Amino acid sequence: MKMQTLALFFAVAVAIGGVAWVFLYPLLSGERQAEKRRALVARPEPGARAASARTSQKNRREQIEETLKALDVKAQRSKSPPIEIRIQQAGLAWTKLRFFIISGVIGLFLFLVVLVMGGGTIPAAVLGFAGGFGVPRWLLSFLKKRREKRFLESFPDAVDVITRGIKAGLPLLDSLKIIASEAPEPARSEFRSIVETQTIGMPLGEACGKLYERMPVAEANFFGIVISIQQKSGGNLSEALGNLSRVLRDRKKMKAKIQAMSMEAKASATIIGCLPVAVGLLVYLTSPEYIELLWTTRTGRMMLAGCAVWMSMGVLVMKNMINFDF
Repeated sequence: MKMQTLALFFAVAVAIGGVAWVFLYPLLSGERQAEKRRALVARPEPGARAASARTSQKNRREQIEETLKALDVKAQRSKSPPIEIRIQQAGLAWTKLRFFIISGVIGLFLFLVVLVMGGGTIPAAVLGFAGGFGVPRWLLSFLKKRREKRFLESFPDAVDVITRGIKAGLPLLDSLKIIASEAPEPARSEFRSIVETQTIGMPLGEACGKLYERMPVAEANFFGIVISIQQKSGGNLSEALGNLSRVLRDRKKMKAKIQAMSMEAKASATIIGCLPVAVGLLVYLTSPEYIELLWTTRTGRMMLAGCAVWMSMGVLVMKNMINFDF
């Protein structure tokens, strides 16, 4: 009975925390302001601009706008990709069935562990559900971010090699083949996929645009946009890729600078997150009979569960506030 009451209180605390997260997180993280800024930047300029002397320039502009709109649609779709794409982005060779089997095994294992330890059916079911649906997806997210980080470390060098190859007179496809055979992983496998996709008949611009689906970072999207626009509208590709390489390196420098400047906030968040645990441990060492009421009485266990839920939500909010997305 006590465990059921505790589980019910835990579920209510999670529900209240979820509602607070949904309504307060957009205000704290600045997502609404970012959406307004993107809408303001993407707003078309008013007024008609048509002149007989600029017909060719207007046609080229329309082609570029159509390409950017198509790429923007792909970017919107990639925000919530299916599970097969997420597995591919994590660099795993699993099938969808294998992923669900592993998720079910993890959930069943946690359910049995809690049940054998005498935790009760409801807490075991809650923990099994969280383990089956949360742990595998967290693992995919972790592997995806690690793979993206490794890709971004070698991607500017790969673009430089392509630029030098084009300036030396090599076709774009041959320059991509050099990256597909010489670059470190995961850039090598991603460019190999581009070459293989182009070999079976897909246009090179579209094949490069699909890089963003497998590696959803802004730098890969920039590369796909440059190649797609050049394939449709023409232009000096070596100059465009050279400018892209400078942009990628500037972004890399800015990322390192932002991480250095945000270390103070991260250290403060770490101290705030560890402070309750440290204080509780010190109180237990000095006067254990005073703090033992938190886990020996029913009211104390309810308070401890609620504090754990809200403290976890606070840590997640601080984590999202200090992890800048750029």
